[in-house]
Amino acid sequence: MVVQVVVARTGRHLQRYNKGRRQVVGCIPYRYKDNIDLSMGDEDAFEVLLISPQRKGKGLLFPKGGWEKDETIEVAARRETIEEAGVCGDIEGKLGTWYFENKSGDTAYEGHMFPLFVTEELDLWPEKDIRERSWMSVREARKLCQQGWMKEALELLVSRLTLQCRRTKMDLFSRINRSSVGHGTILRLGCRAQVLAPPPPPTPAEEA
Repeated sequence: MVVQVVVARTGRHLQRYNKGRRQVVGCIPYRYKDNIDLSMGDEDAFEVLLISPQRKGKGLLFPKGGWEKDETIEVAARRETIEEAGVCGDIEGKLGTWYFENKSGDTAYEGHMFPLFVTEELDLWPEKDIRERSWMSVREARKLCQQGWMKEALELLVSRLTLQCRRTKMDLFSRINRSSVGHGTILRLGCRAQVLAPPPPPTPAEEA
């Protein structure tokens, strides 16, 4: 059981703005599945974490919030992800910047999104009582995420990870003994993956 005391920031007195746009930053938390068959589709190799909004009935979203003046953009992204989703991990290269408005059109935003490779899930976090978190496939996330700019960020993450997955597969296939029976399996190891070659076929003595 992982317990970490985290206190959420409140108020907007330190909120950053750029040309009248409120600057917000968030993450797409992701993890690789425990067992990955080499025959799986590239985007089936990992899952993403979505959370419920504070106001129910508005679909799901990725954790995000205001970027404040006393923190770097990466620190802000990590903080918002802990506060809203209760996960920690490794921040990776930024996916992009988006400009959008709220539904009423009275507030303009500048949004920044990062991938976060999840290494720890907290049992207690600041918004545990007002949000639900759910791991799901990329296909499910496409259907349930209701914010267009976040969907675009998801597609950029999928493109990045599937490209890495294809390169990894090419490397792994070159290492597997092609005379082996069956197929290799990628297993999660720390932050990335390794290949375990299939067991050799039984000898005549073992079959006997």
